[in-house]
Order: sequence, then structure tokens, then C-alpha cells
Amino acid sequence: MVSLIQVRDLLALRGRMEAAQISHTLQTPQPMIDAMLSQLEMMGKAMRIQEEPDGCLSGSCKSCPEGKACLREWWALR
Repeated sequence: MVSLIQVRDLLALRGRMEAAQISHTLQTPQPMIDAMLSQLEMMGKAMRIQEEPDGCLSGSCKSCPEGKACLREWWALR
């Protein structure tokens, strides 16, 4: 079982990561990683970084077949 400390240490080593990358690296289900990251955010230890939609070529994410899949969400330590 993965602990909050392991998630925090991984973020410290790698700088910033997506939740899916953390889940894959620690071999832990994504919902559990999401919950741990939310807990670290509430404790003030981690922060969520969302990409700006300016990278979208068409500028119309609502009509994009991928939805908002192009908007990535990163996690990093404070």
C-alpha cells in the first residue's frame, strides 16, 4: 500500500507529474492517487497546475472530438 509520504517523495524527485504518471510509477489505482493528491493539496504540501488552453490550435475545445483531453493537469510540491 502506497503512503502519502511516498507520493510526496516521488513529486520531490521528479518535480512535477500527472496523476496518471504517479499511478503508473507507484503501481497504484488512479482513484487512490487522486485522493492522496487532494489530501496533500488540502495539507498545503502539493499544488495542482493546470495548463492554459492557449495550446489548442482551433481554440474551440467544446467542439473538439477529444473534449478537454488536451488540457493537462500537473502536480508539484509547494
